[in-house]
Amino acid sequence: MTRKILYLLILSTLVVSCVPKKDLVYFQGEPTPSTKVYKLANEPYRLQVNDILDVKIKADDEKKVSLFNQTETIPNQSLQQGEQSLYFNSYTVDRQGKIRFPYIGEVNVLGYTEKEVREKIEDELRKYFNDLEDIFVTVKLAGIRYTVIGEVNRNGSQVLYQNQVSIVEAIANAGDITITGDRKKVQVWRKNIDGTKKFYLDLTKVETFNHEAFYIQSNDIIYVEPLKQKSWGTGTTGVQSFTTILSVLSLVTTSILLIKTL
Repeated sequence: MTRKILYLLILSTLVVSCVPKKDLVYFQGEPTPSTKVYKLANEPYRLQVNDILDVKIKADDEKKVSLFNQTETIPNQSLQQGEQSLYFNSYTVDRQGKIRFPYIGEVNVLGYTEKEVREKIEDELRKYFNDLEDIFVTVKLAGIRYTVIGEVNRNGSQVLYQNQVSIVEAIANAGDITITGDRKKVQVWRKNIDGTKKFYLDLTKVETFNHEAFYIQSNDIIYVEPLKQKSWGTGTTGVQSFTTILSVLSLVTTSILLIKTL
């Protein structure tokens, strides 16, 4: 009877402590066709504090617009095309939601889209140029910056130089979720002019593709919670759990034998 109870205890511990396959497989199920248009996914991004804007003004005669283009000397020239270059040669949105543009001065960009900021700069340039036909203004967000913490292989801040980044790309860029990460409750924290929002995404379901937070925004924080199996410390696979239990049983058996010999 004691052996049966012991075997039952070992078996139940193995079952409970192992991470089941259904908790590890992404996008289970089949996508269903839908005619519904998801407005949030198509809405243009509105600029926030600490965003970095890349603003360029071009013309046939570059001398005409050279005063309006910001250029800084970077200490390490080998990094000119990287993130340092964007930091020194672009415009960071300050706490008041403004950027300081050469000769134009402070421009309020908080809550505006890239297109709206471009139009504002073009309006200001009309004070200096009678005709803007040969002048081309571009305004782009200098990469989508986000932070990934929790049960991923590479924690920390990441930058992807794309116009749009999905939660899948963001996590893949962080080395994927570890085996002890909860794929069913991936949190996305988002702060904007309306306050802070928290979204939960279940990456094991194909319906995640239709979630309003499937495409992340600049300055989002992604947090992957640990599964209970990690806190139990019994292992994440059957072999690990069995090894742990076997070690405990060996220790208990050895202790009993030592006590009997005394």
